[in-house]
Amino acid sequence: MTEAVEPVAKLDQTVLDNLTDQIIEQLKTVFDPEIPVDVYELGLIYEVDISDELDVTVEMTLTALGCPVAGEMPGWVKDAVLKVPDLKSVRVALTFEPPWDPSRMSDSAKLQLNML
Repeated sequence: MTEAVEPVAKLDQTVLDNLTDQIIEQLKTVFDPEIPVDVYELGLIYEVDISDELDVTVEMTLTALGCPVAGEMPGWVKDAVLKVPDLKSVRVALTFEPPWDPSRMSDSAKLQLNML
C-alpha cells in the first residue's frame, strides 16, 4: 500500500508577484565592481524561479568568462536574495549560455553608462 502524498499548495499569484518584486529589489543592491550598474539592470540575471515551497533558483551570468569576481558574485546575489523574508533557500546557478552582451542591459543601465 502506498502512502497518500498531500499536494503542495500553489503560491497565490499576488504572493508570487510580491516575492518577485522583493527579489528584484534585492538583486538591484548587487553591483558589478567594474561597472557602476547593478546586476539586474546589467542583464546578468537570466531567470528567477520560485517554487511553491519557497525555494529560489537564480540563473545568472557574468559580463565575461574571466570576470575577476566570478567566485564571489554568485554569493553576493545569494546573500541579497536571502534578505527576502520567508524564503526557504536560494541557489545561484552560473551560466555562460548564452553569453552576456550589452544588448541585455536595460535602457536605464545604458543611460547610466552613456550608451543611449
